[in-house]
Amino acid sequence: MEEILLNIESKERRYAHLRNGQLHDLIIERKNTRQLAGNIYRGRVTNILHNIQSAFIDIDEGENGFIHISDIIENAQKFQEMFDMDFDLELEEGKGKGRRKQREADIAKLLNPDQPVLVQVVKEPIGTKGARLTSNVSIAGRYLVLLPNTPHRGASRKIEDRAARERLKKLIRSFEMPQDMGLICRTSSVNASAEQLIAEAHELLATWREIMEKFEKSTKPTCLFEESDLIKRAVINAVDKKMDRILIDDYTTFQRCKNIYAKYSTEHPLKVEMYRDKIPMFERFGVEREIEKALRRKIWLPSGGYLFFDRTEAMHTIDVNSGRSKDNQGGGSVEESLVRINMEAADEIARQLRIRNVGGLIICDFIDMRSRKNQRRVLDRLKEAMKDDAAKCTILGMSEFGLVEMTRQRHRESLAQTLFTNCPYCSGSGMIKTHESVAIEIERALKKLIQQQQQFALELVAHPTLDNFLGNGDKNRLRDMAEKWNAVIQFGSDDTLHLNDFEFYSTTNGKRIET
Repeated sequence: MEEILLNIESKERRYAHLRNGQLHDLIIERKNTRQLAGNIYRGRVTNILHNIQSAFIDIDEGENGFIHISDIIENAQKFQEMFDMDFDLELEEGKGKGRRKQREADIAKLLNPDQPVLVQVVKEPIGTKGARLTSNVSIAGRYLVLLPNTPHRGASRKIEDRAARERLKKLIRSFEMPQDMGLICRTSSVNASAEQLIAEAHELLATWREIMEKFEKSTKPTCLFEESDLIKRAVINAVDKKMDRILIDDYTTFQRCKNIYAKYSTEHPLKVEMYRDKIPMFERFGVEREIEKALRRKIWLPSGGYLFFDRTEAMHTIDVNSGRSKDNQGGGSVEESLVRINMEAADEIARQLRIRNVGGLIICDFIDMRSRKNQRRVLDRLKEAMKDDAAKCTILGMSEFGLVEMTRQRHRESLAQTLFTNCPYCSGSGMIKTHESVAIEIERALKKLIQQQQQFALELVAHPTLDNFLGNGDKNRLRDMAEKWNAVIQFGSDDTLHLNDFEFYSTTNGKRIET
């Protein structure tokens, strides 16, 4: 059974896709950080960076967006990668010319400061980085994607039936529309009739004309077109993937989902239901528990093995360990037991990457296997498990050390980035100094204050926990040090201080002394 749960709060909307009762995918949207990817803007060029052939563009969404010259010059190869496309062969012959144009072009000849530009967000802003922009605009419908500035027409490679792909390409080639515009048939277009495709093509053209009218009328950076929101995408996704039901815990959203579904009700019998139980929906279906698990570094596997997730500035790493697995106690070979743990890990890695929404470079360290055949089995299992992922993934082969390098497209902030902020104590490192280390720093600071600054009447104020630690011998040593240099030291505590912080005050005038 496949179902979608929509949890609606005043400041947050959460989408959970359950497959046979297990959390398969998760999306969390905050009110103050709405999705920008797919939105089209009238922007204003604020700064041109000649050395990296890029520009910053104000789109009135906080941080300025960023555009590279490759996102300005039309590039068929880039469209093929973005949409997993199969373009007409005769149009692909111009790819080499496009790359040559890109090498020869200069961004200063294409953009000027304060110039108004029409741009689209292709990557969400993350942290302090602004949105990644492109001028190669695309407007996505349910079955088709309109390319207003590009003449290519093609079909998604995810349509595995070659005959169906060729039929769709012939059909869209026959559409009466401007020759400088292109169309892409999405995976769901296989089940659509010619009339539905023609009707959607007309809708997309009308949307493009509205965008251009708004662009001409506006005088400052503004949003001209917003991509479908989470609620509409959830309903269409449920219909396209033939899910069993959508369960919503907010009445207004429930009514909206029913209205959206009414348009597609003849295509698939989807149950759109209102959740009325007193137990919170995500708690009732175990989603809260899965979210808590996804925020941990360590994930246990059913066999007793476990995964360890870590993040560095450059990449994410996942370590697979046999843990307390008792799989090889039944008399089978150790190698086969390790393969089973790795297979289990491959499935869980794919699921965790979706739930955590991890993007960028990922290194998976599987348990070492001697046989190349077994390594291929595990790699194939990982590739198969990643096929369900909506984000584009590239998986390389397994190295001799059992390492698999892969990349996953970054659509939006990860789960951890959405829910967490850096700890003000450790600045995100996860560590603070030991009491012993701070005690040594106090000793150095005391020496400096007495000998260099001639302070002879002092009070040391520290966090109560640190003050208690100093009471086990350190205070006596500090008193002896001070006495040796004809100074006097007293001790106090303040629970508002950081565990690693300490302050010195003059007992003569009560003022704090900088160390």
